[in-house]
Amino acid sequence: MRGLWSTAGLVVVLAGLGAYIYFVTWKTPENDSGTKKQEKVFAALQADKIDELKVSTAAGDVTTLKKEGGAWQLTQPIAAKADESEVTGITSALTSIEVVRVIDENPASLNDYGLSNPRIEIDFKASGDKDYRKLLVGEKTPTGGDLFAKRNDEKKVFLIPAFQETTLNRRTFDLREKVLLKFDREKVDSLDVSAGGKTLAVAKDGGEWKITKPVQTRADFGTVEGLVGRLQSLQMKSIVTDDAKPADLKQYGLDKPDATVNLNVGSARATLLLGGKAPDNTVYARDASKPAVVTVESALLDELKKGADDYRRKDLFEFRAFNANRVEVARNGQTVVFEKVKGQGDNAQDKWRRVSPTAADVDKDKIDSLLSKLSNTRASSFVDSSAKTGLDKPAMTITVKFEEGKKEEKVTFGQVGNDVFASRPGEPGAAKTDATDFNEAIKSLDELSK
Repeated sequence: MRGLWSTAGLVVVLAGLGAYIYFVTWKTPENDSGTKKQEKVFAALQADKIDELKVSTAAGDVTTLKKEGGAWQLTQPIAAKADESEVTGITSALTSIEVVRVIDENPASLNDYGLSNPRIEIDFKASGDKDYRKLLVGEKTPTGGDLFAKRNDEKKVFLIPAFQETTLNRRTFDLREKVLLKFDREKVDSLDVSAGGKTLAVAKDGGEWKITKPVQTRADFGTVEGLVGRLQSLQMKSIVTDDAKPADLKQYGLDKPDATVNLNVGSARATLLLGGKAPDNTVYARDASKPAVVTVESALLDELKKGADDYRRKDLFEFRAFNANRVEVARNGQTVVFEKVKGQGDNAQDKWRRVSPTAADVDKDKIDSLLSKLSNTRASSFVDSSAKTGLDKPAMTITVKFEEGKKEEKVTFGQVGNDVFASRPGEPGAAKTDATDFNEAIKSLDELSK
């Protein structure tokens, strides 16, 4: 019985090979040297000269596009901006696709190749064309490595590489621009998020971001910019409807959104609304200025539910070891002061001195180590109140001048048991920080104070 199954399998394989030989090898013309002919399907065509496209897919989508003012636009079945990278993929393919083999110069029937009713059809016009040129794509060869194709109304059937199907077989949704919100990222000056019962508001202050709600404090520049960038690049996963009426919004959870984001660009505003769960790990969403309901990845909703603490700046100090020029450390009723002294003469290095309570030069490597430990001190979490943090009786207060004395900052540390807390003037509550880092800084300070 096992031998019978093996024989049957061989018959299937041989039949497939025979079909391939018939369609691809036996009917392929050769040149005088016996090698396969190679030519481009559309010789001398230039991608940037194509200004009209009509893409018909295997799924039945028919999309018409036209280049207007140097940019591609969908004109049918909807009017929308096109995804430039998707359209460029098609136009570039049209200029580069090569004929792998000519199968039949004058086929008796196109049914054998799936070309009597092509699965994919690309019609296009380039500069100077009066009529559309066409690329018709039929079935794959028995081995799946190539596609049967023909050009315009020519009879000749040839093969093109099968990998081109991915580029050419693009649905209407694939070809339209999928960025949901339109705004100038560089000009965003504030944004607010309401999600998960929390509200976050941030505003730009000069070149820095500040949290304004629910507390007023420094924001982490990279984290806020990351959110703005995430919103700018947010793409639709699908379009549920292009024209949702107000009464339709309830079924998508958009009558009472789970999250609302407002991005303010001067007097203009872009608003994103996120609603209920949708299929394929997505959520319903809409740009408040448009009637369309779409889906976006659900991870965005989770990100928007983060609290203000996630957007606070975690670095306790803004200075860095290389730009500090004066450090005052108040501890145990004594203040130790260190100052950087400019080197004199060519190639002379700066040095650090302890100026009080006793004047002396200090080891540059040791003070650089101290400054690095301080500048790398970060908050691991935040508490709303400074009560029970030891800050009423500080364990240490550090004041640093930096950038040639133009800037100054002060951080006060408190200790309760094994927990260390820190605060900055004008900032709410306190930050909890790593006790090990704090203790290492104390050791470095003790060595420099001797």
